[in-house]
Amino acid sequence: MAFGSLDSGDDEVMKEINMVPLIDVMLVLLIVFIITVPAMQHAVKIDLPRATNHPQDVRPETIRMAVDANGRYWWNEAPLDDAELAPRLVAAAARQPQPELHIRGDRAVRYERVAQAMAAAQRAGLKKIGFITDPAPGP
Repeated sequence: MAFGSLDSGDDEVMKEINMVPLIDVMLVLLIVFIITVPAMQHAVKIDLPRATNHPQDVRPETIRMAVDANGRYWWNEAPLDDAELAPRLVAAAARQPQPELHIRGDRAVRYERVAQAMAAAQRAGLKKIGFITDPAPGP
Protein backbone atom coordinates (compact mmCIF):
# COMPACT_ATOMS: atom_id res chain seq x y z
CA MET A 1 0.00 0.00 0.00
CA ALA A 2 1.30 3.42 -0.92
CA PHE A 3 -0.03 5.23 2.13
CA GLY A 4 0.42 3.93 5.59
CA SER A 5 -2.65 3.75 7.78
CA LEU A 6 -2.74 5.09 11.29
CA ASP A 7 -3.79 1.79 12.87
CA SER A 8 -1.18 -0.32 11.16
CA GLY A 9 1.37 0.69 13.74
CA ASP A 10 4.16 1.21 11.19
CA ASP A 11 6.36 4.20 11.88
CA GLU A 12 7.71 4.36 8.35
CA VAL A 13 8.40 7.68 6.68
CA MET A 14 6.36 8.34 3.56
CA LYS A 15 8.82 8.20 0.65
CA GLU A 16 6.59 9.46 -2.21
CA ILE A 17 6.29 13.18 -3.13
CA ASN A 18 2.82 14.62 -2.74
CA MET A 19 2.01 15.69 -6.33
CA VAL A 20 -1.41 17.24 -5.64
CA PRO A 21 -0.13 20.78 -4.74
CA LEU A 22 2.20 20.80 -7.76
CA ILE A 23 -0.64 19.83 -10.08
CA ASP A 24 -2.86 22.55 -8.55
CA VAL A 25 -0.21 25.22 -9.19
CA MET A 26 0.28 23.98 -12.74
CA LEU A 27 -3.46 24.12 -13.47
CA VAL A 28 -3.74 27.65 -12.05
CA LEU A 29 -0.85 28.81 -14.26
CA LEU A 30 -2.44 27.13 -17.27
CA ILE A 31 -5.71 28.97 -16.65
CA VAL A 32 -3.87 32.30 -16.26
CA PHE A 33 -2.08 31.77 -19.58
CA ILE A 34 -5.29 30.72 -21.33
CA ILE A 35 -6.93 33.97 -20.22
CA THR A 36 -4.04 36.37 -20.91
CA VAL A 37 -2.82 35.13 -24.32
CA PRO A 38 -5.96 36.23 -26.26
CA ALA A 39 -5.84 39.61 -24.51
CA MET A 40 -2.27 40.19 -25.70
CA GLN A 41 -3.17 39.49 -29.33
CA HIS A 42 -6.00 42.05 -29.45
CA ALA A 43 -3.66 45.04 -29.49
CA VAL A 44 -4.57 48.33 -31.14
CA LYS A 45 -2.70 48.90 -34.39
CA ILE A 46 -1.27 52.41 -34.60
CA ASP A 47 1.23 53.97 -36.95
CA LEU A 48 3.91 55.56 -34.80
CA PRO A 49 6.10 58.36 -36.14
CA ARG A 50 9.68 57.53 -37.00
CA ALA A 51 12.42 59.23 -35.02
CA THR A 52 15.84 60.04 -36.33
CA ASN A 53 18.84 58.89 -34.41
CA HIS A 54 20.75 62.12 -35.10
CA PRO A 55 20.22 64.60 -32.27
CA GLN A 56 19.37 68.09 -33.37
CA ASP A 57 21.53 70.19 -31.15
CA VAL A 58 20.63 73.79 -31.94
CA ARG A 59 22.24 75.86 -29.25
CA PRO A 60 21.85 79.58 -29.27
CA GLU A 61 24.93 81.70 -29.62
CA THR A 62 26.33 83.25 -26.47
CA ILE A 63 27.18 86.93 -26.58
CA ARG A 64 29.91 87.91 -24.14
CA MET A 65 29.61 91.55 -23.14
CA ALA A 66 32.12 93.12 -20.79
CA VAL A 67 32.29 96.46 -19.02
CA ASP A 68 35.86 97.42 -18.15
CA ALA A 69 37.07 99.59 -15.28
CA ASN A 70 36.76 102.75 -17.39
CA GLY A 71 33.12 102.01 -18.26
CA ARG A 72 33.75 100.99 -21.89
CA TYR A 73 31.68 98.20 -23.42
CA TRP A 74 33.21 95.16 -25.13
CA TRP A 75 31.17 92.90 -27.45
CA ASN A 76 32.76 89.45 -27.79
CA GLU A 77 36.18 90.90 -26.92
CA ALA A 78 35.83 93.77 -29.44
CA PRO A 79 35.39 97.39 -28.28
CA LEU A 80 31.89 98.81 -28.65
CA ASP A 81 30.72 102.45 -28.59
CA ASP A 82 27.67 103.46 -26.57
CA ALA A 83 25.83 104.39 -29.77
CA GLU A 84 26.36 100.92 -31.25
CA LEU A 85 25.09 99.06 -28.17
CA ALA A 86 21.31 99.39 -28.74
CA PRO A 87 21.34 98.41 -32.46
CA ARG A 88 23.48 95.33 -31.76
CA LEU A 89 21.19 94.24 -28.94
CA VAL A 90 18.09 94.69 -31.15
CA ALA A 91 19.74 92.65 -33.92
CA ALA A 92 20.66 89.92 -31.44
CA ALA A 93 17.12 89.80 -30.04
CA ALA A 94 15.68 89.34 -33.54
CA ARG A 95 17.70 86.17 -34.23
CA GLN A 96 16.17 82.72 -33.80
CA PRO A 97 17.03 81.04 -31.51
CA GLN A 98 17.64 84.07 -29.40
CA PRO A 99 21.21 84.23 -28.06
CA GLU A 100 22.11 84.46 -24.42
CA LEU A 101 23.78 87.64 -23.16
CA HIS A 102 26.51 87.14 -20.57
CA ILE A 103 27.57 90.37 -18.88
CA ARG A 104 30.90 90.59 -17.10
CA GLY A 105 31.49 93.79 -15.14
CA ASP A 106 34.81 94.93 -13.74
CA ARG A 107 35.03 95.25 -9.98
CA ALA A 108 36.07 98.92 -10.25
CA VAL A 109 33.33 100.02 -12.68
CA ARG A 110 30.33 101.96 -11.45
CA TYR A 111 27.22 99.79 -11.26
CA GLU A 112 25.40 102.41 -13.31
CA ARG A 113 27.22 101.29 -16.50
CA VAL A 114 26.24 97.64 -15.94
CA ALA A 115 22.65 98.68 -15.19
CA GLN A 116 22.52 100.70 -18.43
CA ALA A 117 23.64 97.65 -20.40
CA MET A 118 21.01 95.47 -18.70
CA ALA A 119 18.27 98.03 -19.36
CA ALA A 120 19.28 98.32 -23.03
CA ALA A 121 19.20 94.52 -23.37
CA GLN A 122 15.77 94.37 -21.77
CA ARG A 123 14.42 97.14 -24.03
CA ALA A 124 15.84 95.30 -27.06
CA GLY A 125 13.86 92.19 -26.09
CA LEU A 126 16.59 89.80 -24.97
CA LYS A 127 15.14 87.17 -22.64
CA LYS A 128 18.23 85.41 -21.29
CA ILE A 129 20.67 87.69 -19.50
CA GLY A 130 23.32 86.32 -17.16
CA PHE A 131 26.28 87.58 -15.18
CA ILE A 132 29.81 86.23 -15.14
CA THR A 133 31.63 86.49 -11.82
CA ASP A 134 34.87 85.20 -10.39
CA PRO A 135 34.55 82.83 -7.46
CA ALA A 136 35.79 84.07 -4.12
CA PRO A 137 39.18 82.68 -3.11
CA GLY A 138 38.93 79.79 -0.68
CA PRO A 139 39.93 80.03 2.99
